[in-house]
Amino acid sequence: MELILKTNNESSVAKIIALAKKLNVTVEQHGTIEDTWKRDEAIKRVLNFKGAETSSFGDAVEWQRNERQDRELPFSE
Repeated sequence: MELILKTNNESSVAKIIALAKKLNVTVEQHGTIEDTWKRDEAIKRVLNFKGAETSSFGDAVEWQRNERQDRELPFSE
């Protein structure tokens, strides 16, 4: 069985590890509290990202038409 615990309190982590050792339970630690916080903040920034209303590149279809006027595009009218 696997149990995942998350906390920002290092003393709580130490107590949990001590209890696990007394109970003969294997403990695996991945990353630090700071790493977890940074990862969670990065995820929040990505999920809440708001881009500009208009693209700075303009309309891609219009660009293709202008660049390739010498040949017919498969999706052109």
